[in-house]
This record gives sequence, C-alpha cells and structure tokens, in this order.
Amino acid sequence: MFVYLLLLTVIATVEAQRIPGLQKTDSCLCKINSSIWTFPAVQFVEVTKQVQTCEENLNEFEEKLRNTDAELPLMRATLQNITARLKAFSYLHTSGLYNALHLRQLNEELEEIHQIVNEAHLQNPNNETHNLLSELNMAKHDVQRMYKDDFFNLETMKKRLRNLNNRAQTCKTIPNDFRSTCHQRIMTRISSPSVTKLNSFSKSYISGAWGRDALLTNKERYWEHCLVSGHKHGNTIRMYNSHEDFMSNKNYKDEQIASSYSDKNAVQGSGTILYDNTVFYQCYSTAEICSFNITTKATKRMKLDGAGIDNKFPFCYYSCRDWTDIDLEADQDAVWVIYATEENHGNIVVSRLDPLELNITHTWKTHLFKRSVTSTFMVCGVLYATRYVSTYQEEVFYAFDTTTGQEINTLSLPFEKVSAGIANLNYNPVDGKLYLYNDAYLLAYDTFF
Repeated sequence: MFVYLLLLTVIATVEAQRIPGLQKTDSCLCKINSSIWTFPAVQFVEVTKQVQTCEENLNEFEEKLRNTDAELPLMRATLQNITARLKAFSYLHTSGLYNALHLRQLNEELEEIHQIVNEAHLQNPNNETHNLLSELNMAKHDVQRMYKDDFFNLETMKKRLRNLNNRAQTCKTIPNDFRSTCHQRIMTRISSPSVTKLNSFSKSYISGAWGRDALLTNKERYWEHCLVSGHKHGNTIRMYNSHEDFMSNKNYKDEQIASSYSDKNAVQGSGTILYDNTVFYQCYSTAEICSFNITTKATKRMKLDGAGIDNKFPFCYYSCRDWTDIDLEADQDAVWVIYATEENHGNIVVSRLDPLELNITHTWKTHLFKRSVTSTFMVCGVLYATRYVSTYQEEVFYAFDTTTGQEINTLSLPFEKVSAGIANLNYNPVDGKLYLYNDAYLLAYDTFF
C-alpha cells in the first residue's frame, strides 16, 4: 500500500492543503473537508452586477456610435453647404469692404459733428470752437489714412468721436445763465435726512417720486407721485401748497394725469419730475417723454430715439429697480432726461430738453454703464450717480460735467437712507435739497458745494 500526498490548492483561502490518501486497486481514496472551500456568494453577486452594468453601458455606447455614424453624413453635407454659401462672400474680408463700411459711418459722424461745431464757431468764435475744428480735421485725416493704409481701430476712433461730440454739444448755443459759476463746483457733502416720513398713500407703494416744483420763480409747491399696478404705472399726482401741508398730509389735491393706469398718457416708471407746474415723465409703455400741464390739462409727447425701455437698462448696481429705464430731472432752466441706448453700449446718455417746446436741444454720451448705478440726479448741468453701500447707506461716486465733457469717478459722498431700494432721487435748485423716494419712505437732504 502506498500513501500518496495530494497537494490541493484552495482558491478561496489561498492556502495549500496536504491530504493523506489510500490506494485501493486502481483508485486513490482520500477524505476532504469541503468547508475549506466556502463559495464567495456575496462577492459573486457584486461582480455579476458590475458585469451587467458594463454590458448596459457598452450597449448604450454602441447605440450612440450607430446614431453618430448615421448623422455624420448629414453634418458633412450641411457644412459643405454652408461653405459653399459663404464662399460667395469671401471677398468681403479680402477686399476690406467690412472696414470700408465702418469707415464710411465714421466719416458721416465726423461730418455731423463738424457741422455742429462750424455753426457754433460762426455764431460765437472762441478758442474751444477753433481747437475743435482743428481736432476734427485731424480726425478726418486719420480716417483717410485708414482707407489708404488699411489700418483700422474702430473702438479707439469711436471713443475719440464720442469725446469730440460731447465737446461739440457744449459749444452749441446755450443760454448764458446756463453757464453760471455753479457748474465749476462739485458737490462736497450731503447732510443727514432733514425730512423722513412715509408716503401719504400706503407703505405698500414702494416706487414713486416726490419733491418740490423745480422752477426758481414758482411758488412753494410740493408733490408726491406713487406707482401702482405692479409698481409700474400711475395716473395721478398729489399736490401740496406748503411744506406744512405736506408734512401733515392735509389740504392736498390729487391731479389726474391720465384717465386710467393703462391710458396712453399714463405714467410708466418712477422717473417723474415737476417743473413749472408741469409733470414730465415716461409715457405708458413707449420710449417717449410726456409732459402734462396741471393748469391747462394739456399733454405733449416726444420720441426718445434709441432709448431702452421695459427693464432693458434700469438702475441696478446691488439689485435692479424695475421700470427705471428713463429718469427725468430738472435744473435751473431746463429739464434733463437720463437713459441708455444700445448704440452707446448701455452707457448713460444725457439729453437736455426745452421744457416749453418739449424737444431735445443737446445730447451727451457718457462711459458710465447704467446698470452699474442705483440712481442719478442733475445739479447745474452736472450729472451725479450713486451706488449701493449697504441697506442704510448710499454713496455718490460719479459726476459728468456737460459743460466740459469731463467725467469723475472718484467721488465719495455718503448719505443715509432708511431702506435698501431707491426708486427716485432728484435735486431741487430752489432750495438746494435732494429728494429721495426710498421704498415708500420720503427723505430730503441738504447739499453742500
């Protein structure tokens, strides 16, 4: 009898086992304990799941490949079609026609500015008009050089033209009293609120405007205008004949501007101002300015070309105030409209209005993006802009002088408020105060220069 040792390798335990056996006839008999080969059922189930997942992912990938193979010929045909269609216009790049079209527009703008300055020089020749004419001639020469040398920098030239246009607007005929000494001074400080009260309608009316009639020769008249219908529209203005009546909410009269909130002459937005007993505001759902004479009940309209409306260019900075695309302000002898256009890349445009004829006499373009400010106001032909600091503080940080065309963005004139949102801010040249409509609250401030 021979004893054989069988070497069995148990995979489950990764160990070698020696088992003794007995030879009987042609067979070898041995006893084996099967418990050492316990089947790894848990691992097997997990591996099975992974295999199934792999199969599903593989099937999905094969389906995508089949779809791609079917779509590629269509995509190739589309690209070939586009290439063929664009080939006919390839000369636009090689011949420089794209540049030529823009240079032609620059030439037209230069001619318009040259005409404005030339007329101003004929009426009132001075060093500024003389210098402007010289600079315009140099700009024309540079444009012609662009034609000749194919040297093209559109943005630089547009910026140059914008500056020339602002200076040309200033040279146009403006009443002598407009060029008063006040434009030479920049505001230096704003007081704490001298008036703080809730509007006389309701705390829920968070958008509107208020102030005092801005005409110097007018009697003391205070006004209050609240927006309803989603803080968007209004059709009445509340009038007070004294500051005492305003503070006590008595002896007022509600003047009807339009028959309803949806009338074509109704007010849209909070950019309203009162000048010479006339309400100036954005007309209902249009890029137009309306004026309503409280005495005669007559309404006039004028179109504001290119102005963004319906929350295209509202005041924003911290959070956007809806329906503030167009802001009307009043000054010593004029009404101003502040807005933004696509042509000026959403930057603020300032236009001076003749309050009697209701037409634009001058327009200046700034570099200040309208959505980067919370409000604006005008003082002596100087545009001021504010920005959000905190819930209870605002700051005047920017000024644009229409007399010189110069911009300042380093101002820091903080002032207090009682809530975060600003619906309207306007300066009154009669008493030198700022009037703020601050989320249903009415505040007034003294200003210092």
